[in-house]
Amino acid sequence: MMRNPVDFTLGSVAHHGQVALVTGGARRVGKAIVQALAARGYAVAIHANNSLAAAREDAATFQAAGIPALAVTANLRDEGPVRAMVHRVVDHFGRLDAVVNSAAIWRQQPFESVTADDLRQHFEVNVVGSFVVAQEAAMTMIDQDSGGCIVSLGDWAVARPYANYAGYFPSKGAIPAMTRSLAVELAARNPRIRVNCVLPGPVMLPEHLSAEERHEAVAGTLLKREGRAEHVAHAVLFLIENEFVTGVCLPVDGGRTIA
Repeated sequence: MMRNPVDFTLGSVAHHGQVALVTGGARRVGKAIVQALAARGYAVAIHANNSLAAAREDAATFQAAGIPALAVTANLRDEGPVRAMVHRVVDHFGRLDAVVNSAAIWRQQPFESVTADDLRQHFEVNVVGSFVVAQEAAMTMIDQDSGGCIVSLGDWAVARPYANYAGYFPSKGAIPAMTRSLAVELAARNPRIRVNCVLPGPVMLPEHLSAEERHEAVAGTLLKREGRAEHVAHAVLFLIENEFVTGVCLPVDGGRTIA
């Protein structure tokens, strides 16, 4: 029987020595990505800010299943603690092979109420924090013969923004540019380092959406259904495992971008 590509149950998993760090790895899509990587045999470092207790609980579950795991924390707006967090992962496991920038903030608010500080907060977490994590991780990957891979999560809707997220979309719009820039910079230092991003569509829609808004989001896809966090995790695995893909931004949106 063909394996379900989004079935990430641990079963009997053998750790193969590679290590992955996932920011925002204790909740929502980030949690699914951690599960997928653990099911592939990666040791996992689970970053959390406000969800550290959940990250620790997940780490304990993986350890009980024979998968090395570590819960780490840092506010992505604080450069020093972010760099220290990446160092802790490297010191603990001795290497770092994959980084997934999943942590993000987004707030629904009318255009008229968006302030400069709202923009700064989104950029500091979604762009600057992700950059610092990638930069610090790259300092280890550059010295590894095997290099490494960095994947960030963007948003399909930067191509077709919708109303009431004017403070959020500029930050997510920077992710594809950052991805291409890092791909160029890091390949020049170690051609075995690859950098890509995933652009999720209607996946795990926010709970505050009305039934009408939820129906509209799903109806706007070519596939006429809501995606699952596991679909994004599967795309992340592809970008990590395919050694001839870099600088790519992959929509996982059920065709929403072109519908």
